[in-house]
Amino acid sequence: MIAYLEGQLLKKDDDKIILLVNGVGYEVYLPIVTAYHVSTKQCGDSICLHIFHYQSEHQAKPVLIGFINEMDKDFFQFFISVETIGPLKAAKAFSSPVGEIARAIEDSDAKFLGKLKGIGPRLAQKIIASLHGKVAKFALMKEDHPPQKPVDSSEIEKQVMEVLIIQLGYKQADAKRMIAEAAQRRPDFSNPEELFEELYRGQNNK
Repeated sequence: MIAYLEGQLLKKDDDKIILLVNGVGYEVYLPIVTAYHVSTKQCGDSICLHIFHYQSEHQAKPVLIGFINEMDKDFFQFFISVETIGPLKAAKAFSSPVGEIARAIEDSDAKFLGKLKGIGPRLAQKIIASLHGKVAKFALMKEDHPPQKPVDSSEIEKQVMEVLIIQLGYKQADAKRMIAEAAQRRPDFSNPEELFEELYRGQNNK
């Protein structure tokens, strides 16, 4: 059972990373609260993660979910004890700091919990019924929102340009023009996927 990993960031997506540890690449899913921290890291940087290792009859492929500290991981294990909340569903729901979620449970704030991704009003009530009075320790945790790294639009455009030319076969001049037009239509893109989406929409509207 894998409980902790320390290695180099090899690849980074929105909700998971590849962590290189002693020559082995581990795919680790990241709750949003963990992704906040990892967003400031670059490929090659060192990362330490506390790991929730999940595998069952219904989930034959091992799933690793990473947390910055052990308290977050401990609370996660409380959270998935609620009926119908599996590890992957819980990981998506962790869109606020653990302290905020725990305080909402202790305060019976179903409205807050219901707004977490994939939860909704009915499941929020079930979470309160199952965990109220059990997570006060976590409710005392201080909020830990690290500063967001500013979006580097030029770096995103460079990544998209490479894909268009090397993988998709577009000429450099065409790729440059398409990206410039897409960026003008949608200047607030924050990742390559959003820029690709705008590129596709622009091509379809011609």
